[in-house]
Amino acid sequence: MMLEKFVRLVGGDPHQKILEGLAAEVEEINALESLYESLDDQALGDKTDQFRKRLAKGETLEDILPEAFAAVREASKRTIGQRHYDVQMMGGIVLHRGMVAEMATGEGKTLVATLPVYLNALAGKGVHVVTVNDYLASRDSEWMGQLYRYLVLSVDSIVND
Repeated sequence: MMLEKFVRLVGGDPHQKILEGLAAEVEEINALESLYESLDDQALGDKTDQFRKRLAKGETLEDILPEAFAAVREASKRTIGQRHYDVQMMGGIVLHRGMVAEMATGEGKTLVATLPVYLNALAGKGVHVVTVNDYLASRDSEWMGQLYRYLVLSVDSIVND
């Protein structure tokens, strides 16, 4: 307890620093929103192939994260009528980086997951989303599958029956 107080006194709240860094990244994503809104459906769908080519040339997932997240946000607006809030974009970044993002019921976990799922799918290694029951697996596969298919990804689900 005393060490924690000392660390906060000397270096500030480490969580606040993480949040400030995430907020700066979200600003970068937000700056791309009008550009992605101006793309027609074909051009937005073509972004997937363009991102894959950039990865093949040596760019990293971190390099393309802002553009990929902007593409997902726009595809979400067009397909399911939902726009990721800034805090949801932060959650997507956190999940992509292998950290834990705690969210309460109704805060949009399913929508948040679309961001790192899309980004990591670009690497061509496949992405699996695990959920707690067959109903949610089927529902989310269909619901969010609209967004993924719009961005030229394939989607399937595995259920008990």
